[in-house]
Amino acid sequence: MSKFDSIRPFFDAEANKAILEILDDPMLVAMMEFTFPEDKTGLWKELMRHTHSLRDFQINFIYPGLMKVLERTSDGLSTSGFEQLEPNTAYLFVSNHRDIILDTSLLNACLYENGLVMTTSAIGDNLIKKPFLLTLSRLNRNFAIKRGLKGRELLESSQLASEYIFNSLTHENRSVWIAQREGRTKDGNDLTHKGVLRMLTLAEKGSDPFVYFQKVKLVPVSISYEYDPTDTLKIPELIAKARDEKYIKSENEDFLNLLRGIIGTKKRIHISINGFLNEDIDKIAGQEIPLSEKLSQLAEIMDEKIWAGYRLWPSNFIAHDLLHAKEEFKSHYTEKEKTDFEKRIEAKINSKNPEEVEKYLSMYANPVDNKRKVVTIS
Repeated sequence: MSKFDSIRPFFDAEANKAILEILDDPMLVAMMEFTFPEDKTGLWKELMRHTHSLRDFQINFIYPGLMKVLERTSDGLSTSGFEQLEPNTAYLFVSNHRDIILDTSLLNACLYENGLVMTTSAIGDNLIKKPFLLTLSRLNRNFAIKRGLKGRELLESSQLASEYIFNSLTHENRSVWIAQREGRTKDGNDLTHKGVLRMLTLAEKGSDPFVYFQKVKLVPVSISYEYDPTDTLKIPELIAKARDEKYIKSENEDFLNLLRGIIGTKKRIHISINGFLNEDIDKIAGQEIPLSEKLSQLAEIMDEKIWAGYRLWPSNFIAHDLLHAKEEFKSHYTEKEKTDFEKRIEAKINSKNPEEVEKYLSMYANPVDNKRKVVTIS
């Protein structure tokens, strides 16, 4: 028994048995028929029966499925900064978070294409309640972050997650992906939560937990979608929070978000690797200040790196101009792009409801305000 059994992905020795258990699941069949539309004889099933490692499962089935998703629902994926990463090296990727599945899957596709170590990736256990999704996530090398805990249970769960991440990085030489905050950023205002950074340090047993960050290779990552495929699904929660009301998810809301993220229109997508923070971390670590202040400084640096690396699209500039009733960024988009975006608003939300319109525009406009805090936008 491993201390991480309650949260870890499958081991390679467990992969084949897990695959055989879901081989005839209707959801897997639908996924593979989408991925391999020319396969009329079910060859994929035979290949799966002889798959015995997570890497083979990811490369032979998840990767081509993802390429098909990009082909059908996007105008392509671009990248920057991957040349800074070295092969056979484990990195702790801390990223802004827009889409439940795609953010990590796209990063791993890029790592694979560049001959780099793919990640074990955090996923909220609320998203993998269904047995099929749990099995699939573990085959895709996800580890579970337990949600909805309080007090001692939360501390123990956070400690376990921290130790698992540190073990992956330092003993297994396995890169790790984790979001900069708990859950997705729904309003487009990407901010690193100190609580996530504090959780990571729990694995460090020394007198100064901040030393943790000197022992790992911390890399801030930005992912930006021209169109967020789940944008309209985020609005009810944003409105509830603005009214200071408690938001209660519908029974299948998480699954609907997951599905919409995969099949929804995205247009262009960009992933940016935003360098290393070694010097910044050493400088912070050398200060005689409380841990809370050190984490605040690190969070600010993370934010600046993620904002600077965020690719702004015409949708962002159009939304900013519409939100503020100006033409400040008119040179960054065409009239056709503006018309298309306005048609999207008409089709997706109640354009007669000012509250909905404001929330919708803000989630696209906020990245513009954040980026120009650190970069001049002409």
